[in-house]
Amino acid sequence: MLAGIEEMMTATRRFIEDMVKAGVLLAAEGLDDPRQGVVVDFSGEAPVVTDGPYGETRELFGGFFLLDVASKEEAVEWAKRVPAAPGAKIEVRRVPGSDEVPQADG
Repeated sequence: MLAGIEEMMTATRRFIEDMVKAGVLLAAEGLDDPRQGVVVDFSGEAPVVTDGPYGETRELFGGFFLLDVASKEEAVEWAKRVPAAPGAKIEVRRVPGSDEVPQADG
């Protein structure tokens, strides 16, 4: 198993280097074990804090890459290159520009 982890880490480092060379990588971070986190639920009158994980573990993020690319299609092409474990899923989402986020008046 350790050899598999080392291979994955090496592949991930190469992938990050490729994104840096291409000038698209803004940030990349791994996330701690979901059991170490909490969820703050605002569905009731008062916020309720629950120890993690929240939801199915197969639905939780293990980390993220934040890219500056010209299109959704370009983001998808980068996502296809992520060295992911078999069965993993990569979610591609857009970060709205500041002109698209509602601003409070005043």
